[in-house]
Amino acid sequence: MNSDRLIVFDTTLRDGEQSPGASMTKDEKVRIAKQLERLRVDVIEAGFAAASPGDFEAVRAVAESVKDSTVCSLARATTSDIDAAGKAVAPAARGRIHTFIATSPIHMEKKLRMNPDQVVEAAIAAVRHALSFTADVEFSAEDAVRSDIDFLVRVFGEVIKAGATTINVPDTVGYSVPGQWGERMRLLIERTPGADKVVWSTHCHNDLGMAVANSLSAVLNGARQVECTINGLGERAGNASLEEIVMAVKTRRDVFACDSNIDTTQIVPSSRLVSQITGYPVQPNKAVVGANAFAHESGIHQDGVLKHRETYEIMRAEDVGWSANRIVLGKLSGRNAFRQRLEELGIAPSSEQALNEAFSRFKELADRKSEIFDQDLQAIVAGEAGPSSERYKLISMSQSSEMGEKPVSRVVFSIGGEEVRVESEGNGPVDATVKAIEKEAKSGAELLLFSVNAITTGTESQGEVTMRLQKAGRVVNGVGADPDIVVASAIAYLNALNRLSTAPKANPQQP
Repeated sequence: MNSDRLIVFDTTLRDGEQSPGASMTKDEKVRIAKQLERLRVDVIEAGFAAASPGDFEAVRAVAESVKDSTVCSLARATTSDIDAAGKAVAPAARGRIHTFIATSPIHMEKKLRMNPDQVVEAAIAAVRHALSFTADVEFSAEDAVRSDIDFLVRVFGEVIKAGATTINVPDTVGYSVPGQWGERMRLLIERTPGADKVVWSTHCHNDLGMAVANSLSAVLNGARQVECTINGLGERAGNASLEEIVMAVKTRRDVFACDSNIDTTQIVPSSRLVSQITGYPVQPNKAVVGANAFAHESGIHQDGVLKHRETYEIMRAEDVGWSANRIVLGKLSGRNAFRQRLEELGIAPSSEQALNEAFSRFKELADRKSEIFDQDLQAIVAGEAGPSSERYKLISMSQSSEMGEKPVSRVVFSIGGEEVRVESEGNGPVDATVKAIEKEAKSGAELLLFSVNAITTGTESQGEVTMRLQKAGRVVNGVGADPDIVVASAIAYLNALNRLSTAPKANPQQP
């Protein structure tokens, strides 16, 4: 491979989806995948095809939609998993199977109940079987951070002989530190037979807040693929953040002897889309994509930037896509202009009826909001992209609030197509709205998170609300957007109830 090229492997649709409540529909995955393609991500890990029929269909839909990026499915080192992955990525212009097995003593003994020889045999068999579907096969040693290095050298040497083309070294539990992780990567490349025949990859989790630092340390020591997610999304504390890795390598070319093929102007649009779909807001002080990333409060800093930008800025906001917040449409815009802009944003309505409904919602918003931005259009579509069969749907609502009096909310919504009318008081208009809905829904769910963010700037901005609910150990995120925060809250709560009403996805990584 080209030693100057850093391959970006995005796992937002797979590992990122394992964030509590971040489960995505097939259509949502396709939307994100199309944006990742515009971002010029090299490899898109679309999901875990064996997890469920829904996951299989989502991976296959991404494989059918994406043309420029490699589409990958994860699979355990089992025949059934690899069969599912191979069939799911079959339509892709470039397909990859990513197979894995645990190699640490604790995982082999407690989870797999296999001895080291059995693990090696399973790894070899998995790679060989995967090669019957595609020539592009990646092998991962799960929990490599706690694995014996001599055993890793043995496993990696054998799967390379079997035909693996990429070797991934994951810090599955986020345990390592940069110096140690870089040294482990260097030793593995030096000691593994056939190391020069494969691409070496790293996949780091953020449990100790060092996923990006560990990934970059691996790159400095020979890794030429990094596995990461948009906004650092992922289970527990998340994965290494794509935008931080890409911009670190690009900005510090004096340190890194490689660069990615990423179109950095698509970073912010990608971040916003993932945030809207998953219901995970981006913290304001998040590097690169946070609202404060290029804000200067200190007078000294402001003065310096005004005199010469590079006094306090190491990269330009425009280079990562912050200039993309432009007015795109207004209330006089026609249906064709609307359709064209959706296409430019990678949003493809499933039918003419879906397009007409989206256009109708756009017109309603344009009557209430004079300037429509890309983010508004994404929110319009994201708000309707919940479960395909909506059990709960908002019809209308009103609420009254007066200082010194308890707010009252009146909500009309449907349950399974049957219209219900409810009313309730609350400590605030949102509380009253949720209590009103619960009078009829009787979900018994616990509200874990209520979050409000402005989609664009100004007082006319749509409010984006995330409601995170938990019931019987299952966590879901509901998302709603509207210029009226109370209405957005009702939409978000009903969206979460819809997600709770669908069957939970199995996790094949669990023993």
